[in-house]
Amino acid sequence: MEPKENGKEPGRVIEGPTNPMVTPLLNDLYQFTMAYAYWKAGKQNERSVFDLYFRKNPFGGEYTVFAGLEECVKFLANFKLTHQEIDYVRDSLPGSEEAFCDYLRGLDCSDVEVYAIPEGTVVFPKVPLMRVEGPVGVVQLLETPFLNLVNFASLVATNAARHRFVAGKSKSLLEFGARRAQGPDGAISASKYCYLGGFDATSNVAAGKLFGIPLRGTHSHAFVSSFMSTDEIVDKVLQSADGETTCDDFISLVQTWLTKIQYSPSLSGFFSETNQSELAAFISYALAFPKAFLALVDTYDVMKSGIPNFCAVALALNDLGYKALGIRLDSGDLAYLSTEARNFFCAVERELKVPGFGKMIVTASNDLNEETIDALNKQGHEVDAFGIGTYLVTCYAQAALGCVFKLVEINNQPRIKLSEDVTKVSIPCKKRSYRLYGKEGYPLVDIMTGENEPPPKVGERLLCRHPFNESKRAYVVPQRVEELLKCYWRGSADEAREELPPLKEIRDRCIKQLENMRPDHMRRLNPTPYKVSVSAKLYDFIHFLWLNEAPVGELQ
Repeated sequence: MEPKENGKEPGRVIEGPTNPMVTPLLNDLYQFTMAYAYWKAGKQNERSVFDLYFRKNPFGGEYTVFAGLEECVKFLANFKLTHQEIDYVRDSLPGSEEAFCDYLRGLDCSDVEVYAIPEGTVVFPKVPLMRVEGPVGVVQLLETPFLNLVNFASLVATNAARHRFVAGKSKSLLEFGARRAQGPDGAISASKYCYLGGFDATSNVAAGKLFGIPLRGTHSHAFVSSFMSTDEIVDKVLQSADGETTCDDFISLVQTWLTKIQYSPSLSGFFSETNQSELAAFISYALAFPKAFLALVDTYDVMKSGIPNFCAVALALNDLGYKALGIRLDSGDLAYLSTEARNFFCAVERELKVPGFGKMIVTASNDLNEETIDALNKQGHEVDAFGIGTYLVTCYAQAALGCVFKLVEINNQPRIKLSEDVTKVSIPCKKRSYRLYGKEGYPLVDIMTGENEPPPKVGERLLCRHPFNESKRAYVVPQRVEELLKCYWRGSADEAREELPPLKEIRDRCIKQLENMRPDHMRRLNPTPYKVSVSAKLYDFIHFLWLNEAPVGELQ
C-alpha cells in the first residue's frame, strides 16, 4: 500500500505496511458480506467496540509477548479501497447494489480509535491486546487483517523469548530461518519478531535492510567442498591489519602454523593429516574476510581436520594483526564437540603463547530448539552462540496463537458472546485494563474494569475476581498500578496519540518486561499461571448479562 493521508486533516503521513499484500482485500469474504448486510440494514455507522485478545498462552507456557501493533497502525493509516478492489468486491457479492460501492469508496479509518497495550509487552489471556472503536461497517473490515498481523507476530516473538530464556542472557542467539519459513512474508516477519523477542541477529539480509537488525553469517558446506586444493587460490597476498606490511604467500604462512600445531607436544595426539581441500577453503575465506573469519568446521571431521585447519588459518591471521572470530558446528554431538574444540583452543593458547585464543566463539546450529538447548545446558557445553532456524520461525511446537476479535459493545449497549465452553465466553462492554504490582516489584495480577469505574489506587485494598469462577477471588493491595491500554490511533496521524517506537526500543521493552516477571511464571516445566481478573462490579455485570442473554430451557 502506498502511504496515504487518512484522516480529517492533511499532515503527517504514516508509511504503509511492510508487506504490500496487506490491503483491505486481505480479508475473509464474510467481512464484506457483513459490511453489505450492515449497510443494507442502515447499521453501518453504528458505533461499535471490539476487543482483540487470545484465550490461551502458547507452547504450554504462561506468558505471551504482544507484537504486530506497528503494522496494524500502518494498515489503519493507509486504509482505502482502490477502484479495482471495489469492482472486485462488487463482483464477489452477486446482487449487491451499486450504492454499496459508493459507500466503500468513501470508507476510511478517520472515525476509528484504537487503544492497545504497547508492543513488546508481556501479556496474558482474556486481557484485550487492542480495543477498536468505530463505525461497525469499517471496524468489521479490520478484523481479519488485524488478526493476521498480530497472531503470527505475537506467536513467533513469544517463541523467540522462550528460546532466549532457556539459552540465558550470556549467549548470542542468531535467527537462521529464512530458508525454512512459510514463504517470503513468513521469513521477513519471523526475522523482525525474533529480534523483538530477544534474538541478537539474523541471517536474513532483506530483514536486516528493512528493520536495521544486525546480520550474521559465514559460509556453507558447499563453499568448503567446492575447493580441491590450495593450488586453486590465485591471489595469496594479504596485507597486515595495520597496513604497514604485506604477506606475499599467506598459504605458506598457514602451512607453517599447521605444522607447528601438528608437532606441538600437547596437540600432537589430536590429528595426523587434515583435509587439504578444506584448508584451501578456509584460507580462501580468510583472504576474503580477514577481519571476520568464522569457519564451518564439520564438513569432513571436526577434531581431526576442521579444528586444526581453522587454528592454522587463525594463527596466520594473528601474525598479521587480525583476530579470527571462531567456528560453527552444524552436526554431531554439540556438547562433546564444543567442549573438545574449546580444549583445543586453550591448548593452542598455552602451547603457542597466543593470548585470548582460547576464547574463540563457538557457534552451534543443526535443528536446534528449546528442548535441545535445555539438554545441552544439562550436559554441559562450550557453545557461545546458537543459530536457530526451523523450529523457531515455523513455531513448530504450536501452529497458531488463536487471537479473536469480538464485539463487546454497540451503540453504548454491552454485548456478550456465550458458549457451552466457558473459555469462549467473551467479557462484555468497553473496559480498562490495569497491571497491579506487589512489594517485590513483580506483577501480581491484571484486572479489567468497566470504562467508568475508578482506577485501582496504590495502597488501596481491591477485590480481584476470576471472570467466570465465583470461588476464585483475592484481595490485592497494589504497590504500583499500570494502565495497559494506550491510544495509538484517533482517526488521524495528526491527532494526539502514542508514537510508534523504533524496533530496537520495542525489543528493549520486551527484554525488560521478561526480566521483571516472577521466575515461576517463566519456567519451562509446570509454570505458575498468572492471574487475570475483573473488578467485583464488572463480575456482577458479566453474570447479569449472561443470565439475560441465555435462553431458558423448558422441560417436557
